[in-house]
Amino acid sequence: MADKPETPESKPAQAQPETAARQRVEVEDKDAVCLYANFCRVTGTPEELILDFGLNSQPYGVPTEPVQVKQRIVTNYFTAKRMLQALHLSVQRHEQAFGVLETDVQKRVVKQQN
Repeated sequence: MADKPETPESKPAQAQPETAARQRVEVEDKDAVCLYANFCRVTGTPEELILDFGLNSQPYGVPTEPVQVKQRIVTNYFTAKRMLQALHLSVQRHEQAFGVLETDVQKRVVKQQN
């Protein structure tokens, strides 16, 4: 009886060397625009994720003036997932160094004594 020919699906997976060097991506940011945002809205379609950023001049309660979106990033979900992992790691490192970040503004407010 003859052996079945090997196909890509039937070949055993070859282990990647654990010491494989990570490739570095060269980035040029001399023309990058740096803007501040304290507001983010996330929407999307089945194919893309849309991130709108702006400045909320009334950070407490519901703003009475509209928040003007000044920046928009449209990306695919694969890139969004990699961004999520990178942001999570960055926040985790920050909290390890400086303490937990409380996102509930009411819990951060220091009550003043009369």
